[in-house]
Amino acid sequence: MPRFPNHPQRVTLNDEAHARPFEAIRSPARLSYLAYLNQNVSYGDDYQWICELCQRYDVLPPVSGANHFAADFGAFRCKWARHSEFTGITFTRHGEFRDPFNEPALLHVPEDWLKKLPGEVLTAVHAGLEVQRLLPDNIDEIATEYFRGNDLIGARIGGGAGAVFTDFRVHADGFSRFLISDTHLGARQAGRMLQRLFEIDTYRMLAFLALPLAKSLSPQLSDADRELTAITLQMSNAAQEDEPLLLDQLTKLAAKIEASLSASDYRFSAAHAYYSIVERRISELRESRMQGMQPFREFMERRLTPAMDTCESISRRQRMLAERIDRASDLLRTRVDITREQQNQQLLEQMNKRSQLQLRLQETVEGLSVAAITYYSVGLVGYASKGLKSLGVPLNPDMAMGLAIPLIAGSVWYSIRAMRKVVAQEMGHH
Repeated sequence: MPRFPNHPQRVTLNDEAHARPFEAIRSPARLSYLAYLNQNVSYGDDYQWICELCQRYDVLPPVSGANHFAADFGAFRCKWARHSEFTGITFTRHGEFRDPFNEPALLHVPEDWLKKLPGEVLTAVHAGLEVQRLLPDNIDEIATEYFRGNDLIGARIGGGAGAVFTDFRVHADGFSRFLISDTHLGARQAGRMLQRLFEIDTYRMLAFLALPLAKSLSPQLSDADRELTAITLQMSNAAQEDEPLLLDQLTKLAAKIEASLSASDYRFSAAHAYYSIVERRISELRESRMQGMQPFREFMERRLTPAMDTCESISRRQRMLAERIDRASDLLRTRVDITREQQNQQLLEQMNKRSQLQLRLQETVEGLSVAAITYYSVGLVGYASKGLKSLGVPLNPDMAMGLAIPLIAGSVWYSIRAMRKVVAQEMGHH
């Protein structure tokens, strides 16, 4: 067959469909799952941590740059996966057990290595997968024996191939619990179901991260709303000299809201995305109700959905408040611009009056200049006539001066007018 040129990312993009594959888990099995935030954890820290475990058990470590890894360590199997905001690690141990929560898979993992976990744990879960016939038939007995008598959340999953029980509580050991009853789950199917359950718990917690932020922003938005209302009321009765101060207050308020949006927008958007993942994972469980228990979807609709509605409400309030501030700022800027235009108009009128006065003054000065130059020039003519008369030239000085007056005055006036035209033309060109 001929070889065709491949797109440089063909293999990478194709392998994305097979990234983070589900583990095959056979019952009975115990699992321990940890999800920790990697906000301040570099990839190098994560990678070095998992490589250290591999070195202890002489297991081939993941290649540098890999975001997921799974291997058998003998006493347990480990699966590690780094995501954008958290890293999840699952430890699995197959074999019979008396109590999956008193004898979790994590007991077989080196404690000193676990203490070096690089991030802060957001989700910690112990899970047990057991065949149905070995578990109590009565839900109350399951609650009492495995969940300290707490109210259970659960359902049949996989179209009736199994059932899952949990209370979504953090127990005294710091872990929450899942108990899976295996009716006829296949190993791959069981692995998929357990992974979905871990993801439901993890993404539920990641979505909840936005709730404290929303609650902290609520009083700030109320204060900003009252401040905007007060400024808007002042605008209706504000004098011209008060408008710049009000505009400054609006600008500061707008900056405060924009800072709030910048700080919270990512968290609220992420919460919405995580909530969508939780809903998809619940759908993938294909759950059906069990008598006397709340199914997962109903529990999330009662607990998680109101929290997400609160976050959505706060996000919407922020944007609406920012829009109201923009409208108020535009209105006030319009008023300030109109005031400035009026002031500019008055200034232009004053400049026009000054120009007219300067023109009149200039014409007056020109007239005086003509008279002064004519006076001095005629005087020179008189001195010259008298000198010529003294030399014997038959000349009447008074007559010469009288005849020189209109000639000199006309010449000076014409010269000044010509000079004004030349200056005006040069200014017009510039």
